[in-house]
Formats: sequence, C-alpha cells, structure tokens
Amino acid sequence: MDLLFNDLSIHGQFHDVGSFHQAFERLMVMRDVAKRFGRDVYCNSNLVSTSPGQRFSMQQAINQLRDRNKCRAVMCWLTKGPFWDTSEQRKHGENDLLECVNENHRVVTDTAVGEAAFRMLGDFPCKIVSITPSDWQLTPLDVIYWNDDGESESQCVKIKNVIDSNALERELQNAESPVSSSNTLRKTSSARFTRLMFAENCFEPLTSIPFKGSVAESLLKLLNILNQLALEVDLNGKRTAKGERIHDQYFKHKNALFSDSSDSEKNDFKSNLTFHHPDNPHEQLFCPYHGKVSALKKELTIRLHFS
Repeated sequence: MDLLFNDLSIHGQFHDVGSFHQAFERLMVMRDVAKRFGRDVYCNSNLVSTSPGQRFSMQQAINQLRDRNKCRAVMCWLTKGPFWDTSEQRKHGENDLLECVNENHRVVTDTAVGEAAFRMLGDFPCKIVSITPSDWQLTPLDVIYWNDDGESESQCVKIKNVIDSNALERELQNAESPVSSSNTLRKTSSARFTRLMFAENCFEPLTSIPFKGSVAESLLKLLNILNQLALEVDLNGKRTAKGERIHDQYFKHKNALFSDSSDSEKNDFKSNLTFHHPDNPHEQLFCPYHGKVSALKKELTIRLHFS
C-alpha cells in the first residue's frame, strides 16, 4: 500500500509560522507511524517550494524550527523524498484528466490525489495523507478518470484520506505487511498473481544484491499490471476493451512502464532473452518485453522480462 502526501492540503491557509509548525508536527507524527510499519509517505518534489502562508515560504517556516535535528530531518524529506512524481514512480501523465467531485470540485491531474486515483484504477492500494487544518479533511475523496472521448473510464474511485496518526495506525494495522525479503517476494508473487507463470529461478538474481523494500514494491506493481493484462483476455485469446486500455496505458503511454527490446538487443542478446518454459523445460520462450526498476540509487537496474 502506498501513502502519498496530499500537496493540495497546503494552500496558503496558515496565518503564522507557529500554527503551521503545529500542523506540520502532526504530519511528521503520521510519517513516524508509517515508518514503524515499514512504510514511508511519498511527497511531491515541488513541495519544498510551496507557501503554507501568505507571508512565508515553506523553507522559511522549516528553518525557524527550534529543534535543528528536526529541521534537518524535515528538509531531508522535502528535498530528497521519497517522491511520487519521479519518472520511476509516477503512474499518470499530464494529459490524463482526473477530477475530484467532492466539495473541492476540481481537476487533480499533476497532484497526489490524481496520482492516488490512477494507482487505484490499476489496482494498486493507495491512500492520501493530508495536513490539518485544510480544505481537504473530507474522506473518502471521490475521483473520476475521464478518457479521451470525455467519457468516464470507470466508476468513481474512492480514496481514503487520512488526517491523524490514530487513523493511520488503524489503517496500517489492517493492511498487508510489506515484503521484507527476496524469498518473501517470490512467495507473495506466486500466491497473488495467479495468471502469471514464473520461471523457477527468476527471483535468484535478487539474492545477490542488498534487499530494498521500495524495489520489491515496484516489482510487485509491475507484476500486478501484467496479471491484470492476462486477466483481460476473451475466449478467442484477444484482449478485452479494458485489456486494450491497460496495454495502451502501460506499454504506449508517455513514460510507459514496459517496453520491447530494440532490434539490436534482440540480435546481440538473443540467448540472454531466451528462457526455459516454466511448465516444459524442453521448450524455450523468447522474452524481449521488459519492465525496469532502478535500485541502489540507479547504480543498478533490474529488468523484469516476460513473453
């Protein structure tokens, strides 16, 4: 489950630095709760440039914190993340029309609310964390994704909007525990994604690198998309309308998560892209399609290959 900080909940509503400090402290307590459950709260990389009040900026307010250790910790989060809007993390594009239809009726494309809705449309569990007081204290938040024809892509997505640490703790207690090892990742993947066939040794390369929870979560998201794609096939073996939308979104969309290997890669690395069939060791599968996950600060890229 992903937790995204609602950047819309900071909209210049604080009249003085002191009241903002109190509100931000409640937000940091929620982040501490998330960390206790092995998770983090993802923010927008532009959050550090916002203005919580009419007379002061985010950086000015944070620099006035008396506790210098807390000041450094907050600035580290605001400047180093984790961010949901990096090319590796972001799922929706600037042309995706996402609209919140609650009291704050507005387009939420390019915001954490829109990103959370888009992830949920892809069956990725996601919740929003908002600062209080703000205009965004209602829960759930109802968001609609409109397609290019101006029609609703699906029924309204309801996003849980968490505004206090007790509520967040209850949510995390009921949530599935994050994957904690490559072996757990293998077991979880096999149990959860029943429409996928895994090569017997496909998880072995992960045992030779340090385990990182965010990498495991990214791999689960890629596998979830492939599983959804495999589910959306009719009796004739053709993709359904929903399957076509999934394919367009994740294979053809700007910053698509999946791609085909280039012609030169197919020629030069044909043997590396050929694997034993999981059910028939005498049969081989050519798997040029892949998704990528960056690990260890981009010093290493993991490629998930499939037929």
